[in-house]
Amino acid sequence: MDRISELKNFIESRQRCHLIGIGGVSMSPLAKVLHMGGVPVTGSDITESDAVRDLRAQGIPVSIGHRSENVLGAAYIIRTAAARDDNPEVEYARDNGIPIFERAEAWGVLMRRYKNALCISGTHGKTTTTSMCTHILMAADADPTVMIGGTLALLHAGYRVGHGDTIVLESCEYYNSFLSFSPTIAVILDIEADHLDFFKDLEDVKKSFRAFANLVPVPEGVVIANIDDENTMDAIDGIRRRVVTFGFSPRADIRARNLTMAGGVSEFDVVYKMKTYCHVRLSIPGLHNVKNALAAAAAAIELGIPGEAVARGLEAFHGAARRFEYKGQVNGAKVYDDYAHHPGELHALLDAVHDITDGRVLLAFQPHTYSRTKALFNEFAEQLKRADKVYLAEIYAARETNTIGISSADLAAAIPGSTFCPTLPELADRLKQEARPGDTVLTVGAGNIYTICDKLVEKS
Repeated sequence: MDRISELKNFIESRQRCHLIGIGGVSMSPLAKVLHMGGVPVTGSDITESDAVRDLRAQGIPVSIGHRSENVLGAAYIIRTAAARDDNPEVEYARDNGIPIFERAEAWGVLMRRYKNALCISGTHGKTTTTSMCTHILMAADADPTVMIGGTLALLHAGYRVGHGDTIVLESCEYYNSFLSFSPTIAVILDIEADHLDFFKDLEDVKKSFRAFANLVPVPEGVVIANIDDENTMDAIDGIRRRVVTFGFSPRADIRARNLTMAGGVSEFDVVYKMKTYCHVRLSIPGLHNVKNALAAAAAAIELGIPGEAVARGLEAFHGAARRFEYKGQVNGAKVYDDYAHHPGELHALLDAVHDITDGRVLLAFQPHTYSRTKALFNEFAEQLKRADKVYLAEIYAARETNTIGISSADLAAAIPGSTFCPTLPELADRLKQEARPGDTVLTVGAGNIYTICDKLVEKS
């Protein structure tokens, strides 16, 4: 019996499962979906969190700290990608013959139950585009099942368990996770060099996305690709799958026409086969979000959703949590929080901000992982220089230890006029002292810098 069939049997027979890293953005909804399906679930994580407390409130036991005794009684294990082979729970399971599966494999098994599996991939924009697709599917009364890597106000969560025939999932390339999926519609938003602690280089990243595209079944499946992104088009060149393109190029199958942008609002017609499919009014700024909306519209077209539902769904979308999320004011300055942790994402964020304000931009940035900071050091410095004032928090370690010997102080030295703040409270104080009416304050990064944003607004 192959691994996927074995995991399918475990889930369908409702044997007890233990999830390592259960508080993660993809693991916690997986735990809830399994629990709601009648599977006995336990889990463990490194720290307490809102996600862990929410799981406990739903009757799922969660232990803090990874210890071998946490696994006792489990028939099988599902682990997050960050739980390496030297994790004590992984070691115990391996030594005692308890099967170990990856998080992505579990989602891959669950999505096979659905006629339509819409998988949104790309280096940037996954959460936003998956959220847009969710809004569209809800507007169309499709009753979808959803897994998003962030909180969506419409759902009051990052997931939804529906009864329709469509599942939509944010699909991450890290550790080749999305290669365990079974997409019928595979969306590729863009491809850049990232996660270089796993991938060798950009060519290795493109190879992974090509394998993802080739998971789409023939002839009924489709790959939806960003025609404006050279790396994406190179990755899928010559694949024997049906390909539909979106973008600003006149060669795109789905493109924008009559685009206007003012005050953070974009309006445009979505054109498909030379005809207007729908008119979109989008209340989140930036050309990158127009392109994300085109990708979502392309997926809707493939799902047979009428343009009217796409228009309603996108107009009701005001962003996902931590994606240029307005938090309030400090000293008369508007405060926004954003998850950007790659130079390409910083570029898109600063483009959007400069389009909607003439005031100063105060950027507080927390780099995410030592390996990414080193690999993309010059690109980070180039983008950060575009802000009027830059404040750098220390690098957020996440899954890594600092064997490189790098610090945000090194970035600060490469950015004239920037300030390195060793602690988050110090960073909050500096922003509070500097902010004034007309400024835009950005707290940016994939770590815990969002707590600074919340404290600033609370104090104002």
